[in-house]
Amino acid sequence: MEQFLPAGPFAMLPLAGGHHTSIVWTEPSDRVDFYMNLSEERFTEELQLRVGDWLGDVTPVAGRWSWPLGLAHAERYIDTRLALVSESAHGMHPIAGQGLNVGIRDLAALAEVVVDAIRVGLDPGAPDVLERYQRWRRTDTVTLLATTDALVRLFSNDIKPLCHARRLGMAALNNLAPLKPAKQFFMRHAMGIVGDLPRLVRGEAL
Repeated sequence: MEQFLPAGPFAMLPLAGGHHTSIVWTEPSDRVDFYMNLSEERFTEELQLRVGDWLGDVTPVAGRWSWPLGLAHAERYIDTRLALVSESAHGMHPIAGQGLNVGIRDLAALAEVVVDAIRVGLDPGAPDVLERYQRWRRTDTVTLLATTDALVRLFSNDIKPLCHARRLGMAALNNLAPLKPAKQFFMRHAMGIVGDLPRLVRGEAL
């Protein structure tokens, strides 16, 4: 489950076993030290406020870690016999697991161009082979970078006019028939099941 709070997205990611959840908690950089230095009791109170009561009482069972968030995109994904994949090529906001999803598609695309090159007797590290990988992945990646950044900016604030416009827009997207295809497209894109997908992502062998 993920919520868009004024400070930023707050995600609860269930772990194996059914009784533990990983928390991704976004705050402005000038508030990070405050939360990192809270006593265990006060930290638990703040965490409970954000989780709500639908999970019952929450109890932190591991340490706290913080990382600065930022948008990053490599100018080039390739160099001499080198290809960047996943977060070595791009960094996006940890929203809806899109960083992981796009990284998986990177790996699947690179594996496909390498295997296809070897199959026909080409050098898998040749510039034209790697260029195919770069062309293939750049459009999908740039689209997701822009989308995730826009979503965070749109939902993670409490500016009243924007909040009102946001509610109207979401209501229209949910209830107006002509807009439902757009909603379905965004959902399918977030799931990584639209566009020129690598064979491994489609469940096919290389």
